[in-house]
Amino acid sequence: MEDTEKIQLFETTPIAKAVMTLSVPTVISSLVMVIYNLADTYFVGMLNDSVQSAAVTLAAPVLLAFNAVNNLFGVGSSSMMSRGLGRKDYDAVRESSVFGFYCALVSGILFSALYTAFKVPLLNILGADSVTSSATAEYLKWTVSFGAAPAILNVVLAYMVRSEGASLHASLGTMSGCILNIILDPIFILPWGLNMGAAGAGLATFISNCAACLYFFVLLFIKRGRTYVCVDPRSLRFGRKIIFGIFAVGIPASVQNLLNVTGMTVLNNFTADFGKSAVAAMGIVQKVNMLPVQIAFGFSQGIMPLVSYNYASGNFHRMKQSVIFTAKIMLVFLTAVTVCYYIFSGTLTEWFMEDPEVVAYGTRFLRGFCLGIPFLSTDFLAVGVFQACGFGKKALVFAILRKIILEIPALFILNYLFPLYGLAYAQLTAEVILAFAAVIVVLRIFRTEPTTELSKR
Repeated sequence: MEDTEKIQLFETTPIAKAVMTLSVPTVISSLVMVIYNLADTYFVGMLNDSVQSAAVTLAAPVLLAFNAVNNLFGVGSSSMMSRGLGRKDYDAVRESSVFGFYCALVSGILFSALYTAFKVPLLNILGADSVTSSATAEYLKWTVSFGAAPAILNVVLAYMVRSEGASLHASLGTMSGCILNIILDPIFILPWGLNMGAAGAGLATFISNCAACLYFFVLLFIKRGRTYVCVDPRSLRFGRKIIFGIFAVGIPASVQNLLNVTGMTVLNNFTADFGKSAVAAMGIVQKVNMLPVQIAFGFSQGIMPLVSYNYASGNFHRMKQSVIFTAKIMLVFLTAVTVCYYIFSGTLTEWFMEDPEVVAYGTRFLRGFCLGIPFLSTDFLAVGVFQACGFGKKALVFAILRKIILEIPALFILNYLFPLYGLAYAQLTAEVILAFAAVIVVLRIFRTEPTTELSKR
């Protein structure tokens, strides 16, 4: 079963068109996800209740932890699938998808069970106190206790669908849930609707993730016989080559996100020492800052199938040109976004909450965070190349460098030297160093033709 149109996209379509065909839907999907995340913050912020806003902020690390599973089985499986397509090893493609799907399903169920069992100590770790713990728990009840499995599955399925070049379908599936969430948020959150506050935001998220999963299941049913993405349990295999291939890329990607959760938890705990207004402001800024971050992420993940396919098939020149073209687009656009964020930081914060104290905090936080965006985009693209080519160890080293060696120590040091406001510059400190390291490592990969063994990863 070969799809000629997909093969042409990977092998012969002009670089610019191929990159844009794969990346633009992914970027748009990422932007819609940002809007959907901002919707929770925006509509909860309309209540002008800093406790409800703080609850959404404090819960964020738990939801971010979903990405550890998403990356383990989404990034790991999709990289394996695209490289299998490049080698014309279609059995490996199919077996990788079914293994990743059922591992993601089981992980989602375990995630829900573990959170529910250890809810009280986890809320303390997140920084919730007697004032914010109840609202935080209600939000997490819907998003985690009930919603972990659909939240994880819809992302993993999107990765798999995208791996064979169907970037538009992958994005439509993700966006369908996001758009539904945006529609449901005001109905569930605000006084004129169900007046559930933060709990309403969690319920809307749960329903929207279930809808996104339904989209992908219907898509796979319609495309049966014309797709390598498989969820049939009868096809489940535990071959050593498949498991090691997925884990070699997926584990480093998963560790990277677990470290992101650790970093966000440390940041929120430091911020919590300065009161609920500071926590609410930090939450708003983190959500606003996700817009350019998700654009960078969308481009780096969007071109992964193109990079994987051409690396595995031996078309090294096409792989390099794809990465270089993407880097140029990302840096120009995200530098412009950084300038706008710095100038309009106060206005952007005020859109979400009109409390003068929150706006004052948010203005200074956002100016610190936004300066790291161009450097972060370079790091994201490099890690995307590592994942696409199967260089899991390189991705793991960068993850450890970013959080353990650089960013988390910077949070402690900068908060000591410049209490509260120094926290916003920890990311910049880490990403400047990582960006230079990323350029050096990627250039070395470009100068080294892949060996036969590497290309078969």
